[in-house]
Amino acid sequence: MKFLRKFSTQDLLYIAIFSALGLAIKPLITPIAIMLTRMLMITGGSLFGGLYMMWIVLAIASVRKPWTGTLVGLIQGFVMLALGNAGPHGALSLITFTLPGFAADMTAFFMKNYSKAISHILVCIIANITGTIIVSLLIWQLPFIPLLISLGLSVLSAVPGGFLSFVIYRRLAQFGLVYE
Repeated sequence: MKFLRKFSTQDLLYIAIFSALGLAIKPLITPIAIMLTRMLMITGGSLFGGLYMMWIVLAIASVRKPWTGTLVGLIQGFVMLALGNAGPHGALSLITFTLPGFAADMTAFFMKNYSKAISHILVCIIANITGTIIVSLLIWQLPFIPLLISLGLSVLSAVPGGFLSFVIYRRLAQFGLVYE
């Protein structure tokens, strides 16, 4: 566990909280997403994934240490498996949760400025596109046109997700809970 030593207790607390919030929002949104997306043959995450991914973005902006997003995704994947809530993803949950966090980390590496909404939005877009591609190809094996629709919707849903991440981040910064 040498890897975790670079994170402070506060960092790990933020990672745990944002991981839990990301998982807590899923059961609230998933039934609506399924209703709206199954008839279009697209994944639910493409339409509402920005609201899942915003917690990864918020963790990255708050902790500001490499691999934060990957760690959030990994924790979420393990928790989903441990609780038996992996759904159709099964053991692939480790991949479907971890890779968007990794993609968010790689994108955030180039951002460095979390005081602008565009940074949060771009990181959220990349995380959501990554999740959509993985689920669409590995699990649902979508044909080309539904895949394109899913990708377009994943970008659209990531914009409000990234913006919400930014708004929450700014509020936390006002209270001195995160670095600005």
